[in-house]
Amino acid sequence: MKHLGLGLTCVAGLVAAVPTVAQEVKTGGTAVIHMISEQRILNPALRASTGVYSISGKIVEPLIDKSYEGYEPVLATDWSSSDDGLQITVNLREGVQWHDGENFTCEDVSFTAMNMWKELLNYSSALQSNLESVDCPDPHIAVFNYSKAMPLPLFVAAMPDLGHPMPKHLYEGTDIMDNEYNTAPVGTGPFKFVEYQRGQYVLAEKNEDYWREGYPYLDRIVWRFIKDKSSAAAALEAGEVHESGFIGVSMADIERLSNDDRFDVGTEGYENNVAHSTIEFNHRNPILADVQVRRAIHHGLDIDYAIETIMRGFAEPGRGPVPSAGGVNYTDDVRTYPYDPEKAAAMLDEAGYPVQDNGYRFSLRHRPAPWGEYTQLWGEYFAQAMEELDIDVELVNNDAPGFLNGVYRDHDFDTANGWHQFRSDPAVSTMVWLRSGQPNGTPWTNQFGWKNEEIDQLIDDAASELDPEKRASMYHEIQRRAMEELPVIFAIEHPFISVTSKKLQNHHNTPRWNSSSWYDLWLDQ
Repeated sequence: MKHLGLGLTCVAGLVAAVPTVAQEVKTGGTAVIHMISEQRILNPALRASTGVYSISGKIVEPLIDKSYEGYEPVLATDWSSSDDGLQITVNLREGVQWHDGENFTCEDVSFTAMNMWKELLNYSSALQSNLESVDCPDPHIAVFNYSKAMPLPLFVAAMPDLGHPMPKHLYEGTDIMDNEYNTAPVGTGPFKFVEYQRGQYVLAEKNEDYWREGYPYLDRIVWRFIKDKSSAAAALEAGEVHESGFIGVSMADIERLSNDDRFDVGTEGYENNVAHSTIEFNHRNPILADVQVRRAIHHGLDIDYAIETIMRGFAEPGRGPVPSAGGVNYTDDVRTYPYDPEKAAAMLDEAGYPVQDNGYRFSLRHRPAPWGEYTQLWGEYFAQAMEELDIDVELVNNDAPGFLNGVYRDHDFDTANGWHQFRSDPAVSTMVWLRSGQPNGTPWTNQFGWKNEEIDQLIDDAASELDPEKRASMYHEIQRRAMEELPVIFAIEHPFISVTSKKLQNHHNTPRWNSSSWYDLWLDQ
């Protein structure tokens, strides 16, 4: 097993090499990027998702982004907080225009924050639940007013993923969720949306009026949808695709291409995107509402075996909702569930679920997420492991919309597996997996029919705690309780991996590179 810590280390020589020798920048050209699955929406103020950011992050910019040096201004220039944490003031960049020529102002920030970030954006709706208003004392000053303290470090940590303003003039007075610009976004970024051919590609072209003078370097970016992993690897080798991110090709191809001098292969550029492979329970099923059943299921999973066979050693066991990359907010002082199928079987017997005449204790309908090879294999392994416990599992395979609707909107599942992605701070994208009361249909949130009022209160208190030590202690307690109750199994902690043609220069040079703007990316050809 390979160690994963704050600086995720790699195996088999998989190291994404960012050029260290200065080269003369070449302008122009088209970067072609592999995408595994279609995106129903391209508005990052409505859908926090790596698939959305991978495309829209080049078109729509956040207030603040993250580099290896720390948090950096984008559409915001600086920010500050009142002593009580109830007011955060953000100064906005002047001279920025939307792609349709309208000026970017505080009105756009205020409208988006109140109508999208607070009301509709998964993850953000919980984070911004105490946001009362956003005042605009000046076209380029936004004042966020909260009813409970918002720690400034939390606000800043959220902005790279949950802080994308959208143009008020294109959304005001419309049905926001049905707005045509959700799939044809108008932003302020280095690339302008041109076309979305369903099932084929998305095309964006250079923004000639971009506010960063002299950028971007590329003429255009094409994102090609290639669902078949072998076809994606073949496209990389043929030079038809320049990059495949988020473990978009098979682990076998990743290992093979890491020995091909034409490619950089590794985990750099994902430090802000560590993930958990999950098992999600529908607690509306009375069998799964029994914590002893959930604990037995965890004991029936050979996590070390799954890490070695599915992830090729590129992972470590999860220890709850906060990964080891969570820094001071992480603890490994939690209950664990070593692989022990005999103990699991005894626990199921004690819980009142003996083996029946048909050879099974009970049956489950399981939806594996279609996010790539390893999520599919993780689902298949889950079914096999449950067979060892005499639990019958039916795999229900879907495309991305079918999975998201089936699990998070329609709740038409017993168990599911996918990934949870950690984004800098537990309150940004993690606690919504546990906090009850999330809007129905919001992906990657607690749509599981599970509620614990004490944990809800801890989550709320931690989100507004200004003392970092007290806040960390609260997250340690949440992590311990989550490992006791197991509303979700955060089974495997792992980084993501990219395969990148060395023709791309300045790639993976930020800790959330695939989600960032790529204004400085260029093509050596």
